[in-house]
Amino acid sequence: MSTNEKSLRTCPKGHKYYKSTDCPTCPTCEEERKPSNGFLSLLSAPARRALENNGIHSLEKLSKYSEKEILQFHGMGPASLPKLRSALKESGLSFRN
Repeated sequence: MSTNEKSLRTCPKGHKYYKSTDCPTCPTCEEERKPSNGFLSLLSAPARRALENNGIHSLEKLSKYSEKEILQFHGMGPASLPKLRSALKESGLSFRN
């Protein structure tokens, strides 16, 4: 599929949306499942899914990884690191060296 050509899709919950890629993620469903608080609420949907898909749901678990390892996760970009560093620091934690 061309990246300029958007196709109408319907998710299993019945939400209709347009996508120009093969990504199956429904934007409405993603917004509904976005946490309202906690460090995951600070992140974009791709970055949040990158952590969740790697079993990282707490700052304690996040602190077991280095920044370099986190950046290797599909969906995680450098713009998320300052938010993660700040959240870790507020809890007295940091990335592994």
